[in-house]
Amino acid sequence: MKTIEVVAAIIVRDGEVFATQRGYGEWRGWWEFPGGKIEPGECPQEALVREIREELDAEIEVGGLLETVEWDYPAFHLTMHCFMCTLLSESMHLNEHEASAWLTRDTLDSVKWLPADAGLVDNIKDNI
Repeated sequence: MKTIEVVAAIIVRDGEVFATQRGYGEWRGWWEFPGGKIEPGECPQEALVREIREELDAEIEVGGLLETVEWDYPAFHLTMHCFMCTLLSESMHLNEHEASAWLTRDTLDSVKWLPADAGLVDNIKDNI
């Protein structure tokens, strides 16, 4: 089975976590933590900074690794490195997503998470 290695930003601000809703593909409408594929020659942190610039026109500071998620989707295996992050700029623009939301500990369960991302919710609740 093909393995895809990606990074995800757990962006936290004032006790809330930033989430995005996919605007394309098979999983359109499902929610995820923003990020994307690691390109050859990039370390995970570099990939995350680049992906957030591309997806959100935003700058972040990448903090510690929260968790690495291993998940089998029907067509591939996903390895997702999830880092705690903070915004360095207040403005963001959704270049690839349908919607976004700042979710609190109490509202993290209110959206339909992608399967790999859903497993992070309890860990995030313990860390915000």
